[in-house]
Amino acid sequence: MTALAALYLPQMRMDFATIEERARTAEEAGYHSIWFMDHMAPPAGKGLDCLEAFTVATAVAMRTTRLRVGHLVLCNEFRHPVLLARMAASLDVISEGRLELGLGWGSVDEEMRDFGFGDFTKAQRSARLAETLEILDLLFTGDPVDFEGGYWTLCDAVCRPTPVHGHIPVHLGGMGERLTLPLVARYADWWNCPSYGNGQFHALREKAGSARISVQHPIGLARTAAERDEVVDLAQRRFGAWGGLVAGTVDEVIAALRAERDAGAELFICQFHDFGTPESIRLFADEVLPALH
Repeated sequence: MTALAALYLPQMRMDFATIEERARTAEEAGYHSIWFMDHMAPPAGKGLDCLEAFTVATAVAMRTTRLRVGHLVLCNEFRHPVLLARMAASLDVISEGRLELGLGWGSVDEEMRDFGFGDFTKAQRSARLAETLEILDLLFTGDPVDFEGGYWTLCDAVCRPTPVHGHIPVHLGGMGERLTLPLVARYADWWNCPSYGNGQFHALREKAGSARISVQHPIGLARTAAERDEVVDLAQRRFGAWGGLVAGTVDEVIAALRAERDAGAELFICQFHDFGTPESIRLFADEVLPALH
């Protein structure tokens, strides 16, 4: 199985010129896609600048030609399903079919409360996401839609233009066996296994149904053996609490990811220890990715 590489680049602590440079580098290096986050403010730094998710993805799409763009993940509560359909279809058309639609039901309870998005329970948020996914499928046909759900009602609603290929690949992230994985099995093209759940990857694989698998990792990639300890230490300090950290020499990173590729992972979404400098982006593409083919 041939694996693909993607760059996870949360749009904080860097200006847009830096984001653009790293996106262009990823495209030139042969990456499949680039992924941003979707928060009203960075969860660990409310006072930091943070470009809005669709805006930054659209801008990056306009400055690249092949690289696919997406979010890990768009929060379902931030946008009405009809607005989300319009935004997604528009970006897909503008980018000539390069949108990957990553969705989640909202995992930061404080954000929901602080920014006024209601006090739905996790079960209710999951049910609301299920309705959104059903509505998106209907609206992406371009036909008039009538829909009567538990949370939304549509009457003769239309979304045009439609996605370039009639469907936008849906990525659902998370590990929850009760609320998330049933949605993956029913609606998703891709199951995104987040870094905190890598230890459960093998046990939960079957619950994702026929969805393809992407695996998200913070990556500490040392260029030489002499740099290894310094890189691993930095990666541990920045991302050790996330779970799923893969750090070490090129050979060590290859060994860790190869095991997941052999278990069915097709897309590795990487957040590098240095926040994705061009050097790390190219090193992974040149030295690690060929060994995963």
